[in-house]
Amino acid sequence: MGPWSRLKALAGAGGAIDPSRRLSHEAVVTIGIHSLFQFGASMAGLFLNLYLWRLTEDLHVNGNYNIIVYLLTPFGFLAGAWLAKRTDRLVTYRIGIMLTALFYLLVILAGTAVVKFYILFGLFSGIASGMYWTAYLVMMYDVSTPANRIRFLGLNTTFFNLASLAGPAVAGTIIGVMDGLTGYLVTFSLSLILFVAAAVLSLRIRSSGFRHKTFYIKLMPLVMRRQPSWLRSLFAYFLWGLFQGIMLFLPNIMLYRTVGREDWVGYLTIVFSGLVILSSILISRYGREENGKLYVLLSSAGITVGAAFLFIDFTFWTVAVFMILFSLGNPLMNNILNNAYYRQIGLLPLKGQLRNEAVVMRETFLNAGRVLSIAALLQFAGDLESARLPLVLFAAALSQLLIVFLVEAPARQPEESR
Repeated sequence: MGPWSRLKALAGAGGAIDPSRRLSHEAVVTIGIHSLFQFGASMAGLFLNLYLWRLTEDLHVNGNYNIIVYLLTPFGFLAGAWLAKRTDRLVTYRIGIMLTALFYLLVILAGTAVVKFYILFGLFSGIASGMYWTAYLVMMYDVSTPANRIRFLGLNTTFFNLASLAGPAVAGTIIGVMDGLTGYLVTFSLSLILFVAAAVLSLRIRSSGFRHKTFYIKLMPLVMRRQPSWLRSLFAYFLWGLFQGIMLFLPNIMLYRTVGREDWVGYLTIVFSGLVILSSILISRYGREENGKLYVLLSSAGITVGAAFLFIDFTFWTVAVFMILFSLGNPLMNNILNNAYYRQIGLLPLKGQLRNEAVVMRETFLNAGRVLSIAALLQFAGDLESARLPLVLFAAALSQLLIVFLVEAPARQPEESR
């Protein structure tokens, strides 16, 4: 059975799944496109931070680059959401993919000079990422329903991480067998091809036919005051960002620091991605929304225990234990937060018409947390030799326990406007 057939089977086409939890054809296509995109992004994105590290061995360059990306991403979301509301989310989606492809084309052309212009590259990456993700997050809402959403999100995470598993393995092998920095440039080139293929595959998704064109972003402060449960979910994303900001770029540098080889970083990423996939499959099959607080507690507690191991010593084994517990726990947090947030969107005024605006606000809070955590890392532990690095990671992990008090299951099913 091929990957596409396997995906359709998991979606419930064979009749083994409760009809209300089966995924539509467009849901399956959406997962397929995102997996293809992530295959390219995991090849290039994972090693872009390592590329910057190899060129400079300065954690401040990596940190400042990521701060710029996360500062600009909400503006990309804002522009993408406005365009999606005026046209269709597919227009924003394809622009986001093509901008990402253009970004890596510029990285290839710049070569080692990317370090001189890393601020400009960060600005470009933030806008491109915002455009892509604002459309994709809206599409995830559109192609799923309250009855099958937790299953859709679990399967999406599973295939997302299968792509994340394969990408670093391919990239690590390429970089390992080629001399110098040539392998990095070949990796970026292959990613460019995959992004173009994802844009072409998006032609299989129909436009939403959404008739409401008004962009209500100015009304969001009022909605926050009127919907305190939605505001709590936004603060949950802020807290999640306090840990995610660091974890989106530091682990690969930590692994490289302890093993010293890019190909081993790629192979170890396979192991950790495999654990993410296992956790994602389990929650897609057995996860129930009423247990959301328990899943968040297990996730945050496991991540905190893993971070505590770094106090013992900064070696391969302590880093590996930390990454294992993070890989098992993070999908639980991701699934529950996203599922709860999509349900909150359905409960906002205008019955789902505010989904573009809600996605922008989600990203604003999430990236505020990311920027704050990276800034704290650079301020208190500016290099990998710092004795305060484990303390910063432990404090960021400990903050995740607060999310337990912000997650709630809505008492009623939302009516969703399509």
